[in-house]
Amino acid sequence: MQYDFVPMPHRKVLKWPFGKRMAVILTTNLEYWEPTKETDRVIYPGGPGIVGGTLAGSIYDNPNWTWREYGHRVGVWRIFDLFEETGIPTSCTINAMMGIERRSVVDYAVNQGYEIVAHNYEQTELLTDFQDDEEAELSVIRATLEVYRDVVGKDAKGWLSSSLRSTPNTIDLIAEEGLTFFCDLLNDDQPYLVKTRSGREIVSIPYSSEVNDFTVFLRQGKDVEGAFDVFKEQFDWLYKESAISGRHMNIGLHPHVIGQPFRIRSLQKFLSYLKQFDDIWFPSREELANWYLKNHESHIS
Repeated sequence: MQYDFVPMPHRKVLKWPFGKRMAVILTTNLEYWEPTKETDRVIYPGGPGIVGGTLAGSIYDNPNWTWREYGHRVGVWRIFDLFEETGIPTSCTINAMMGIERRSVVDYAVNQGYEIVAHNYEQTELLTDFQDDEEAELSVIRATLEVYRDVVGKDAKGWLSSSLRSTPNTIDLIAEEGLTFFCDLLNDDQPYLVKTRSGREIVSIPYSSEVNDFTVFLRQGKDVEGAFDVFKEQFDWLYKESAISGRHMNIGLHPHVIGQPFRIRSLQKFLSYLKQFDDIWFPSREELANWYLKNHESHIS
């Protein structure tokens, strides 16, 4: 993986299409955790558990597993309802196991026309487990893309690693599998190109670990108003900067977190706030990547 270090003042003005000022993507992560794995380590990476203490992965952790399953059974439908009420799209990520074990959730997202982004085979497996075994990592990626193709009905175009735990090889491997964008990098408020060993360029579409329901609710302890304030503050500052050059904002959402009744109003408030602006672009990641591949030289060359 190689990309040029081009600080913001050294870039040309980024002008989004359609005269839009800002690109906003709201990501709904559709993730599946296996109840147990043959390992002594904790198998719930990426966020704190719902109860104190930790159990080895080989021991069934009932509260942590069923808390997460709440998102499949209940929480995600609240989220989908809000996107449909406001007419704002969401970009969904899926583990391959969601397509196998929770097909009805994925089918609904596909039927609504929501973008689907490949997100590892299952959530408890990290690509970093295979950092020194490229063939094993490639086998996980290919197995994920095969299930994606069967469930979604077309080839995946982008990748987000479970818990953002990719390896230095991941972006090279997905480029060689024909993907066009990568979401693991947290280092920008604009897209940029990443060079890969095959010569194929991949668009980095930044994710956010801080403007994320796991962080604001479970790490920072925010309530509904506090979470809305974080979302709004991030948007308002980027919107101000976008008067000079376009910006991108992402919020990561997890159905078992923000889909709880006492948290969902923060998303409702933020979606309603976004509806006040007519110069916001709500692209899919694929749409943004395709546009940037054609227009990057007018931004960073």
